[in-house]
Amino acid sequence: MLKTTAWCFALILLYAGKTFGQLPAIIEKDGRHALLVDGKPYLILGGQAHNSSGWPGMLPQVWQAVENMHLNTVEIPIYWEQIEAQPGKFDFSLVDTLLQQARAHNVHLVLLWFATWKNGSNHYTPEWMKKDAAKYPNITGLNDKHIDSPSPHSRATLDADIKAFTAVMAYLKQADTQHTVLMVQVENESGSWDSMRDYSPTAQKLFEGNVPAALLKSDVLKALNIPAGAKGTWQQVFGDRADEYFQAWSISSFIGQVAAAGKAVYPLPLYVNAALRDPLTNPHANTYESGGPTDNVIPIWKVAAPAIDLLAPDIYLSGSERVLKVLDLYDRPDNTLFVPEAGLIADNAKYLYEVIARGGIGFSPFGIDDNGHGSTPEELSKRLAPYAQEYAVASPMMRELAQWAFEGKIKAVVEHEDHAEQTIDLGAWQATVSFGSDRENTIKANVVPDGKVMIIQLGDNKFMVMGTDSHITFHTIGKNKGKAWQYLKVEEGSYDNGVFKPLRILNGDETDFGGPRFGNMPKVLQVELIVR
Repeated sequence: MLKTTAWCFALILLYAGKTFGQLPAIIEKDGRHALLVDGKPYLILGGQAHNSSGWPGMLPQVWQAVENMHLNTVEIPIYWEQIEAQPGKFDFSLVDTLLQQARAHNVHLVLLWFATWKNGSNHYTPEWMKKDAAKYPNITGLNDKHIDSPSPHSRATLDADIKAFTAVMAYLKQADTQHTVLMVQVENESGSWDSMRDYSPTAQKLFEGNVPAALLKSDVLKALNIPAGAKGTWQQVFGDRADEYFQAWSISSFIGQVAAAGKAVYPLPLYVNAALRDPLTNPHANTYESGGPTDNVIPIWKVAAPAIDLLAPDIYLSGSERVLKVLDLYDRPDNTLFVPEAGLIADNAKYLYEVIARGGIGFSPFGIDDNGHGSTPEELSKRLAPYAQEYAVASPMMRELAQWAFEGKIKAVVEHEDHAEQTIDLGAWQATVSFGSDRENTIKANVVPDGKVMIIQLGDNKFMVMGTDSHITFHTIGKNKGKAWQYLKVEEGSYDNGVFKPLRILNGDETDFGGPRFGNMPKVLQVELIVR
């Protein structure tokens, strides 16, 4: 990740081609982040295909979903077992197919490297590795229990993954001069189920040794809630968290080396995704996937895998309190917020607004294609609709949203399960948002808490507002407190080539009852206020 100041960011935009060679890059300024594509901030309006949908015969339904959802980016896996079916013999025909078809459909790609880890297991490694368990071992659980998860202490597995991933990145550098691929995910939801760590003799010897010096730095220990100056073995330093922290160090060190080798060949942004734990209760790793980039071990991953640009949460949790807490935990000055997977349920679409408002670089629901599950086109269309509606409105103003988010001009609220109204402070104004569907100038409570509002501050008294299933009104605060006011103009419209195009001015019933109302279809309003 590149750091920049305000003045040099302007130069980056002006001379992006020279600075980055049009290569996608992640930059940071004042704790906020942007993904640069063609030298300008870009917002991933994404969707992820099913795990086994990266094959040519499955792609037509993926591209149909891409069109139906108005995506600008599709996340899709590439498989180690297909790319290196024979040791040292690489087949990139799948990569070629994805590049050609993505370009034909005018979308970008995020490639998911399904290799040593896929949801904690090694099921996507080539057959020749699966047949040689002695050379490419899994971890050993307590009491010699067999665990269906690869050992992060196998040098042979590491070397093989490095060789294959480096070959993939080298091929992308040569074949993708158009930069169709924006980022690459290294492995998938790494970690281990059913065992906090590897208890093999090799791992046990390392565990009984001293904690690496890189983890004993005062800032790292502080982030892990360990007193400064601690030293000794893993058990001595980390106590009841020692097993999980050792596993996190082992896995992140392995993946960090894979990432570093690939990035040395072709420096695309790289990330890893996390199968989450409960963000509110600080549970132990016997209840979730141990060693992956969960919120409590982010400091360990940052030290062990500096070639990884960001750690990304896969959101399948329910409840706004938990989801918003996850976004808080992964939205850090040293970590770009990106949601590469979200459950394909209606009220998850609202979190797109939160991700944008926090300066995140993108959002992507999982499972956009049928994948042979037998869903009718109507059933699949219904599941995709909440995202498709938002993407259709956001797509024409994607670059503007990305720029505004990077500049910190966007704020958002989403409806909680208690349906309570919320407020947004905007300097001399405060917006109050209540949730419910608009029915003949009355607000009817939402059955599903899917209401949301996003406000972009264009000036002291001028705002761009997007929303669904909600009602918004403004109040004077700060320097305007107590003053009479009114709407100068409320326009409904859309963006076209970076310019707001009004469709109509809203007045009368549309704004007289306190302010604009949003139904179940998102719309864009430009609102100007005036004090009298």
